[in-house]
Amino acid sequence: MENIDLANIASQVRRDILRMVCEVSSGHPGGSLGCADFLIVLYFEQMKHNPAPFSMDAVNEDVFYLSNGHISPLFYSVLARSGYFPVSELGTFRKIGSRLQGHPSTDKKLPGIRMASGSLGQGLSVAIGTCETKKLNNDPSIVYTLHGDGELQEGQIWEAAMYAAANKIDNLIATIDYNGRQIDGDVEDVLSLGNLAQKWIAFGWEVLEMDGHNFEDLKVTLAKAKSITGNKKPIVIIMKTEMGQGVDYMMGTHKWHGSTPNSEQLENALGQLKETLGDY
Repeated sequence: MENIDLANIASQVRRDILRMVCEVSSGHPGGSLGCADFLIVLYFEQMKHNPAPFSMDAVNEDVFYLSNGHISPLFYSVLARSGYFPVSELGTFRKIGSRLQGHPSTDKKLPGIRMASGSLGQGLSVAIGTCETKKLNNDPSIVYTLHGDGELQEGQIWEAAMYAAANKIDNLIATIDYNGRQIDGDVEDVLSLGNLAQKWIAFGWEVLEMDGHNFEDLKVTLAKAKSITGNKKPIVIIMKTEMGQGVDYMMGTHKWHGSTPNSEQLENALGQLKETLGDY
């Protein structure tokens, strides 16, 4: 896609996130706001994908798996804004019978969703299976995943990391949302990850790092990651972000991991974010 104003999309997506969670007083705004810039660059510039008609098989398409499924408000907004389903459907988030469940679900057949996620630690394993399928089918497309840093405290992540390196899964690009915070506090205090880059290197991965709020860095690093696929090593990007990015009172704390703003706080937050594409 050409001539896209990523900053305008990001502002609108952040407005979507806040309005969605506030309307039902439920959801996870912190990480959703923090990862917005990344997912926008991925879907609007980097990935090869077809919003319509949507195919679960994704033949000759890149695939994205949201492993930290609690940031579903972001995922839904980006999917809707990139054409997978009507933007107006965002207003049904977390409501009875909605296709937009609190965590992504496949049983509702929502276009863009290829795995149920939210039980942390599973996305990397699913992605590896997809990578192997694409290789068997001589499909050169790339599989992307996103994980929270707190999610790396799950043992299944490291089993999958060992498997991917040992089996030379080199059509995989995993990204870690490294904001340093999780539901109970700072990651360092809950269960330190130590030197994260060195851990992944020791597990046999190619490691890149990027600023999750710098569009140029996001574009350059994701393009570099794509350029080094096919070299017998899986790739992981450690992405530095700020939980609650774009809303001043949500930044610098883990408080908004799973808490939602009231109507007054929402008005404050929306006042900091320009409406650019039209609210749903």
